[in-house]
Amino acid sequence: MTTPDAQRSRRPGSDILRTAIRRNVGAMVWGTVLMGLYQAGETAFPIALGQIVEHTMRERSTGSLLVSIAVLAVLITIVSLSWRFGMRVLQKANTTEAHRWRVRVAACGLQPVAQDTGLKSGEVLTIATEDADQTADIVEVVPILISSMISVLIAAVALGMASLPLGLLVMAGTVAILSVLSVMSRRIGTSTKEQQARVARAGAKVADLITGLRPLHGFGGNHAAFRSYRRVSTEAKEQSITVARVNGAYAGVALGLNATLAASVTLTAGWLAFDGQISIGQLVMAVGLAQFIMEPLRQFSDMPKYVMMARASAERMALVLSAPPVTAPGTERPAPGETLEIDCVRYGSLQGLKFQVPAGEFTAIAAYQPRAAAELASILAVQVPPDAYEGVVRVGGRELAGLSVEAVREHILVNPYDGEIFAGTLRSNIDPSGTSRILPEAVEASMLTDVVALHRQGLDYEVRDRGSNLSGGQRQRLSLARALAADTDVLVLRDPTTAVDAVTEQLVARNIAKLRRGRTTVVITSSPALLDAADRVLVVDDGVVTAEGTHRGLLTTDEAYCLAVTR
Repeated sequence: MTTPDAQRSRRPGSDILRTAIRRNVGAMVWGTVLMGLYQAGETAFPIALGQIVEHTMRERSTGSLLVSIAVLAVLITIVSLSWRFGMRVLQKANTTEAHRWRVRVAACGLQPVAQDTGLKSGEVLTIATEDADQTADIVEVVPILISSMISVLIAAVALGMASLPLGLLVMAGTVAILSVLSVMSRRIGTSTKEQQARVARAGAKVADLITGLRPLHGFGGNHAAFRSYRRVSTEAKEQSITVARVNGAYAGVALGLNATLAASVTLTAGWLAFDGQISIGQLVMAVGLAQFIMEPLRQFSDMPKYVMMARASAERMALVLSAPPVTAPGTERPAPGETLEIDCVRYGSLQGLKFQVPAGEFTAIAAYQPRAAAELASILAVQVPPDAYEGVVRVGGRELAGLSVEAVREHILVNPYDGEIFAGTLRSNIDPSGTSRILPEAVEASMLTDVVALHRQGLDYEVRDRGSNLSGGQRQRLSLARALAADTDVLVLRDPTTAVDAVTEQLVARNIAKLRRGRTTVVITSSPALLDAADRVLVVDDGVVTAEGTHRGLLTTDEAYCLAVTR
């Protein structure tokens, strides 16, 4: 794996919006036609009323009245059906497009090679939900914008045919309203972008708090952590209030300008009728259009705001979708064999770490410094790019840098001590793909049998998100069962029994050794039970291997080891 010479440039939000529009051209065209028909029907209604008044007063016939009623019925039918099917088409396209972007953002987080987003998981979650939804709104916004424009144009033409000043008044007023609101919409876009960022940071903070709540309570840091979250949440609240004020000002100005235009049209039409320049029927039409035009004008004036919000969300999505990979993976696959070799690795607290685990051996690593254990696990899990550390890691005899991440994942599994538990069943958490051949053995080896037996649903017992209905020890054993069920060539476990009692720990240690006999297994731990079950123990102090041997042999010959691991 090598770092790419040049990182990909970030994909701007406008490209994401164009992609969304391009993928939904058909739905947007149909939606525009249907919503345009709806707006045209709505606009035609006051025009038809004016014509009805005009002809009724002139002819005073029952036939004309019946024809007028039939025309109104047709218009009502057109308005009803076009709205129903137009919104159905647009909302289906909107929902589908939001789903596509949510899946796309989630897929980025599930890539074998991590991406350099600079965002926490809580922020990515907000982008995958709220920002994806607001970006997809562009699919609905554009047709509504066009149909509202059609409505305003029809009203302006109709009024212009009755009286040129009325038509010019509508056109000039619409241009003035949009000019004012387009300036205000930029402020909304900037404020919304900042609000989404702060809400995302608050979400990331609370996610971190939930994950680390138990250790925070352990050393009394929970109050400081809560104060930190309160500060971040307060910032998000204040920004949300700012956005609400800007939105309120925008809505108030839009409503005031629209009402002013409608009143101006009404008063002008009244004066023209009083002066005899237009007829009573044309006055009725003008008053009706003045009242009706407020709704399409409101929609028309709201659209710039939604466009800016969609663009702000699209730009945040681009942070994830266009983030460069942390490293560029190789293309090779490990050679046959299950050896694992760390050759003079220098990274963080690791100072030339060197050891080899032969195929089929159960090796335990007792790292005196927790940081060294975490860094070693991160390197083996390919969470640290090979060019970020000195030295070489070999899997199956081949350098890690030249292997594809998919091949590494198939060959070696590094199970963290805080493995995530997902909403679902025990079975789906242990064997997500449903292909494990040793599921019962893994459940038994991890001593999860008591959890299975405790519930009549057995392995089909429902587990809540993050395993909230399980104890800490049960969650840890569930994570261990999942790692064992994977049955990979090389298995690396980090502190797999820190949350279980001593008796259970003894049983788990023996079961792991028995189940993994003949398979390469590495356990990074300070547990005496696991150290005793291992074929060989490597002692890591100050970033290097300082001793090796069996657990019992080291207890008798190495006083520092005895003090470090004896409980």
